[in-house]
Amino acid sequence: MLPPLCWMMPRRWLGAEARLACYPAFRPLRIRVTELGDDWRQVRIRLPLIRANRNPGGGMFGGAIAALADPIPALACNRVFPGHAVWTRAMSLDFRREGRSDLELRFTLDPAQEAAVRDELARRGRATPSFEFGFWDTADRLCVQVKNTVAIRPGGYVPPARRPDEDT
Repeated sequence: MLPPLCWMMPRRWLGAEARLACYPAFRPLRIRVTELGDDWRQVRIRLPLIRANRNPGGGMFGGAIAALADPIPALACNRVFPGHAVWTRAMSLDFRREGRSDLELRFTLDPAQEAAVRDELARRGRATPSFEFGFWDTADRLCVQVKNTVAIRPGGYVPPARRPDEDT
């Protein structure tokens, strides 16, 4: 078991999976990274149904699902498109089935979408792609469909002052 403050210690000896599980926001969720392949192009993370994230009806709190879903595409884009500032721009969750068991986040960066983002970055110097992925229960049923939009901007990017109706 990792020490409670492992995120503060040098982590060169930890693999990427352990460093992600050790991230302070994820520690209470007790996630387990089951796959982190090819520079984050394929991600599988087990989100256990535990007392801390179980709602009064016995299902998983949507906040736990959202907390795990939020950074995954941005982290993947940070690895695949280095040298850029990357953050989550928007996210929506479609709760299709109650999560009454452990859930598995399944994220895949499609090669065609990666190529399109690379093209847009080369052309415009920035991109705002949207990714769709989901959470499956232990019976392999889709419980939550996630749509996450990521802002990929040049390194050191500072957004200009803008009107509320403008896209940055």
